[in-house]
Amino acid sequence: MAPQRFREQFDQIQRSMPDVPLAMGPDDAGEFLYEKGVVLARDGEEARLVEDTVRQHFTTFAGLTEDHVRRASPETNRSGITRIRVADPGEGDGRGDPAVAGALRALTATEGRAGRRLISRNHVVSIAVNACPGDEPVPVPVTERPNPAAAEAAHDPDSAIGVLVIDTGLMRDYRSYPLLAHTGGDTQVRECDDDGVLQQYCGHGTFIAGLVAAVAPNTGITVRGSLNDAGAILESEFGEKLFEAVDRDGWPDVISLSAGTSNGRTDGLLGVDAFMRELREQRTLLVAAAGNNASATPFWPAAYADLPGYENAVLSVGALRGDGEFGACFSNHGAWVKVYAPGERLTSALTGFDTPVPYVYQHSTYDACRYGFGYACTCRHPRHTGVLSEDGGHAKPDQVMFEGMAQWSGTSFATPVVVGMVAAHMTAHAETEPRKARRQLLEANTEFAEVRGAHVPALLPSTWRPVPVVLPTVGA
Repeated sequence: MAPQRFREQFDQIQRSMPDVPLAMGPDDAGEFLYEKGVVLARDGEEARLVEDTVRQHFTTFAGLTEDHVRRASPETNRSGITRIRVADPGEGDGRGDPAVAGALRALTATEGRAGRRLISRNHVVSIAVNACPGDEPVPVPVTERPNPAAAEAAHDPDSAIGVLVIDTGLMRDYRSYPLLAHTGGDTQVRECDDDGVLQQYCGHGTFIAGLVAAVAPNTGITVRGSLNDAGAILESEFGEKLFEAVDRDGWPDVISLSAGTSNGRTDGLLGVDAFMRELREQRTLLVAAAGNNASATPFWPAAYADLPGYENAVLSVGALRGDGEFGACFSNHGAWVKVYAPGERLTSALTGFDTPVPYVYQHSTYDACRYGFGYACTCRHPRHTGVLSEDGGHAKPDQVMFEGMAQWSGTSFATPVVVGMVAAHMTAHAETEPRKARRQLLEANTEFAEVRGAHVPALLPSTWRPVPVVLPTVGA
């Protein structure tokens, strides 16, 4: 991701989490965000080992203060993770964090002997993984049909497939959208700001639930508002929220997750390790977004699909371009992404239909696709997507009104499309095991697309309508 776009993301998420000082990593490279001055370790003996090793290491290096090293959370947690403070988080700015880097180095030799990771940054898990293209929804007429359109299938409460959506929650009037008649869960904590303008990423969970319901009407959907801070949460809290959701609702057939983070590693996230190990022992299928960074770097939790023991429990989803023939320019890619689905310019309900809601766009100065592709992708549609930083932030923002329906792009939305296809397959074939349905669906699939030169499986709902890709005019 270009540094300027990552700075936009950093500023956006820092505003949504004002009490948590953040840093960019690794070493200001702009690959992920994490909590300054804090590291994670597993509860118990490992946390004590990390704390003692870091303290000892800090006594021998100038500029690192051993007095700062102490526990910053209870010693036992549902997620099995302890936060350990290694510096004053208020010192310095967001560009790097020498204390956290020093703490990670302190455990290098110990981790080598143990053969596994013992310490981690506390990463920010987010749906806002960059400034393009899935940030800004585009309003469409209230008469616009959803895309994918609603499949013709009955809803049977006794056989409905249970889907848990971990996201931003639901708009208060979501039931005025007919497709969400069999949806419940958390309502959005705060829909609008003091001026009555829709908060960023508000409506994301409603939009996703609408996509699931359109592809698979015979579902019972529960949306949890675990990501209500502009779609972001600390890794240390994310594991807790996942456990809270399944403790409250029971393990569902399918979990839809359109959030994650890279961490520069190939062995997962320490903060969700306990949850993922428990998931592996359940029958639930986790369908997770591959991320929007146009990168081959593993994005977690989606990349668990490529780890031994998780192949059947996790399905990672990348996004296809509007025509379905190629990968969307923003989609992460690589062997760890197991399937691709339409994710560009899909149409669903952003809000309910009771009250029109304003939304403010900040202008961007990008005149072409920011990833260098020569077609009119969502990097240019609309051209005012993103947060202005290049001209000092003085441009007058645009305000648009949402009356229910919106068009949106990102791997966020390819994910619920695949969730819906798994659920629809279970209903059509009377299959009660979601992981078997995943395997059967992929084995029977005959559709393929091209992503960065690779031939990859593509899941295309029968009710999905391709969006023409229009080449830009000369000089545009």
